[in-house]
Amino acid sequence: MTIRHPAPAKLNLALVVGPQRADGKHEVTTVLQRIDLFDRVRVERAPLLRVEGFVGDTLVHRALTSLADAAGVAPGWRVVLDKRVPVAAGLGGGSSDAATALRLANALLERPLAAGPLHEVAARVGADVPFFLYAGPQLGEGDGTRLSPLVLPQDFWAVVVVPRGIAKASTAAVYSAFDERDGAAGYEERRSALLAVLAAARHPADLAALPANDLASSPLTARLAAAGAFRADVCGAGPAVYGLFPDRADAAAAGRALSCAGRVWLTVPAWYG
Repeated sequence: MTIRHPAPAKLNLALVVGPQRADGKHEVTTVLQRIDLFDRVRVERAPLLRVEGFVGDTLVHRALTSLADAAGVAPGWRVVLDKRVPVAAGLGGGSSDAATALRLANALLERPLAAGPLHEVAARVGADVPFFLYAGPQLGEGDGTRLSPLVLPQDFWAVVVVPRGIAKASTAAVYSAFDERDGAAGYEERRSALLAVLAAARHPADLAALPANDLASSPLTARLAAAGAFRADVCGAGPAVYGLFPDRADAAAAGRALSCAGRVWLTVPAWYG
């Protein structure tokens, strides 16, 4: 039996970062939103664990090895990835693939894990992985794996730009630079501001008041704002940036204007994978 499912990319509509925790991770408060840009994942039972279609995969293999350990079974799945989400761009493609493979492989088990244990497996794989197990936008707290559903306006268009010639810095390097500039100072105030915006948001333009990404910035956000975006920011640790627009025509025009800067996608919110 073979089952398949899309694995969507995500935007961080906000990312506020605090001090380092005792476990070495950082406190974060982040707003996670799926978009209609997908990889595709196919899973079937197999004698051994194999991941095909993307030679750079580590997360799917790690996720299914962890699932097998948690379920007390041998890791026996064949996974085929059809990659469409840009790799190492801050859009969560690898985490989404891992979560989607987890859900599909778990469904093929004789005794599937319940939601709680599956979340725990996902959290051990990566901070963004649990988000992709749930529907709708989510607030991520703690190390990012403690999730709460959000009711947010979804009637906007997003322009996503992955700039040419800019490689993603390692996550460790990004956080090291954050610590060196004392980026955690004022975390509680920024977190409070983020939560206040979420509590009051009724229309897409209300999201403009969310705090800027604490980890990364890009000159492309100013270009998106000049093109009409009511919010523009870096996604995760970058280098991808996004702009949110009230209608398709403005978003399409902005996408054309920024096409010289890198690869561009015009997309909308997605509720589930």
